[in-house]
Formats: sequence, C-alpha cells, structure tokens
Amino acid sequence: MAAHETGSAAKRRDIARRIADELAGAGVRMVASLPDNWIAELIHQIDGDARFRHVAVNREESAIGLCAGAYMGGLGSAALMGASGLMTVIYAITKINYSYEIPLLTLITLRGAFGDHHKHHISNGLYLLPVMDAISMPYRIVDKPEDIREIGRAYTHSRTFSRPTVVALTRDLLR
Repeated sequence: MAAHETGSAAKRRDIARRIADELAGAGVRMVASLPDNWIAELIHQIDGDARFRHVAVNREESAIGLCAGAYMGGLGSAALMGASGLMTVIYAITKINYSYEIPLLTLITLRGAFGDHHKHHISNGLYLLPVMDAISMPYRIVDKPEDIREIGRAYTHSRTFSRPTVVALTRDLLR
C-alpha cells in the first residue's frame, strides 16, 4: 500500500509541475487561489515556484478582482479554485470581465463529474457546464496529462478575445 501511495503522490507532483510549467510558459506570473483538496498539490507547487507570485485568497471574488488588477497592470495571471467557487463568482465575472473586456484564465476542479466519489458535489455536475454555456464562457476539460497544453491555449484565447476562459481539471488527472 505504501508503494502505491508513493506512486500516487509522485504522479500528483508530476501533474502539478506540468501544469505550473504550462502556466509559466503561457505568461502567467501571478496566481490567486482558494483551497480545494484536489488541487492542493498544484497550489503547493505554485506557492513554492519562483516563477509565480502566489496569493492565497479567502473568497473567490478576491481572486477575480486580483486577476483583473493584474491584467490592468500588465501582469499575466490565473485564478485557481474549485467548481463551486466558480459558481459563486458568475456575477463578478459577467460584471467585471465581460463588461470591461478583461481576460481571465480560471482553472477549476470538475467536481460532480465522472470520477468524483463525493455525492455532495452532484449539483456541480448537474449545473456547472450548463451555467458556463448559458453565459457563453469558453471552457476546456482536461482529464489526461497530454491535454495539459490546453491550459496555455485557453490563456491565449482569453487574451486574444478579451474574455474569460475556464480550464476544468478532472479528478482522474489530479488524483
């Protein structure tokens, strides 16, 4: 069992490192995050990585505001949160980012989808994607290591079209 846990931990670290490399390669220099156990390793990686300024926030709206301010100051940024966190900031995104054409890359956990073993996340699985579709927010689901490059593509798309984009990270990828 311990060997399996070590292999699993090594996989999580490798995926976190690859995501951080993709973010840095895209031009992200500041990451605002909220805790979520699926992305704990990624947050740890970013926090210890000199390529990033990591800001831990206590509310999702703070991440949206920080990233908007970073953009206005010419700094590439990304918000990192759980799926339910994204659901709580729809108004902030539509008011700030849509109204003023401020790009935003948000990485979220795809809670409530296949692979999630927690019944209490079912509402995310039922409503998250339809909500993003309802506000015409482009998103990509990343569930395999070879798709991590979609993060950089989503960042570029956001910057090109001055609109928010979302990359949803699955449990299969992160765990």
